[in-house]
Amino acid sequence: MVQKPMLSFVISVCTQRCFLFLCLSADSSSSVIIEMILKHIMTHTNFTIFHPAVFVLLGIPGLEAYHVCLSIPFCLMYITAVLGNSILIMVIITERNLHEPMYFFLSMLAITDILLSTTTVPKALAIFWLHAHDIAFDACVTQVFFVHMMFVGESAILLAMAFDRFVAICIPLHYKTMLTWPVVGRIAVAIVTRSFCIIFPVIFLLNRLPFCRTNIIPHSYCEHIGVARLACADITVNIWYGFSVPIVMVILDVILIAVSYSLILRAVFRLPSQDARHKALSTCGSHLCVILMFYVPSFFTVLTHRFGHNIPRHVHILLANLYVVVPPMLNPIVYGVKTKQIRDGVVHRFFDIMAWCSASSLG
Repeated sequence: MVQKPMLSFVISVCTQRCFLFLCLSADSSSSVIIEMILKHIMTHTNFTIFHPAVFVLLGIPGLEAYHVCLSIPFCLMYITAVLGNSILIMVIITERNLHEPMYFFLSMLAITDILLSTTTVPKALAIFWLHAHDIAFDACVTQVFFVHMMFVGESAILLAMAFDRFVAICIPLHYKTMLTWPVVGRIAVAIVTRSFCIIFPVIFLLNRLPFCRTNIIPHSYCEHIGVARLACADITVNIWYGFSVPIVMVILDVILIAVSYSLILRAVFRLPSQDARHKALSTCGSHLCVILMFYVPSFFTVLTHRFGHNIPRHVHILLANLYVVVPPMLNPIVYGVKTKQIRDGVVHRFFDIMAWCSASSLG
């Protein structure tokens, strides 16, 4: 026997499509009016409202024929991101000369990158390879929570790293006394708490919504506004909270980072020797690269999603997928290339592993 919510859903969808079919000859404004009428009817009719057991993720609509081809670079980038950040964390933990606040924040950034890419890419690969389009409602909400929390958290970590560089370059004599390990621990707790508190209400904003039209999400992973738009209720609160609160916090982080680096550059160019200026700038170069790789694609994605109405949908979704895997892949590479201590630590660990393998084979 078909359950009543699902039967009601089927009836409502069939009714909607019948109305639209009968009005295909009408102009575009008539079709819009019909859609609005149907949405109003379903919103105020209790028997059509339900929470879907599963959502259906389409992957990248319009590029279904290229899913397998797209999966190869996505898989390689994901593996590179996980391995690169894991090696970075291992080197920071095992090398005693890297037990400093800057590298502690860098390890937090690496953990965030692993979580961000792991939250989204494996499901996208399952869609591309196994046609596993279904995702449970609770799993979808969980994915929304972690994607947005990692985004806000990474922004806060970059701000903490900028503050660390500000203290180290502008007031170096107070660096050891200001950034003690208890202070660094409180900063880390504040980053996690802020990110959690900002994104946690999204769970309730999604759970309160009734869904009555479709459970198909034209994306490869769940994101807040994309899921909310499937509801047959007013989502004004979701839109305002989903866009304003995280974006305002991230913009505040960007402003504070810009202020920090303007003060850093002013202090650097006041240094008497060119070697001192070069050394100070080199310590900030990798951090600036990571900041640009994080904020430029994110703001570009938000702006194209908000104002790029003429851009095809598959371009938006492709950019969103690249955003969650390309910066996590490049961050450990940038720090490995630009930071001598990390580069030396990786080489040291590599030779230790080779020596252990040689000893094991001889034994």
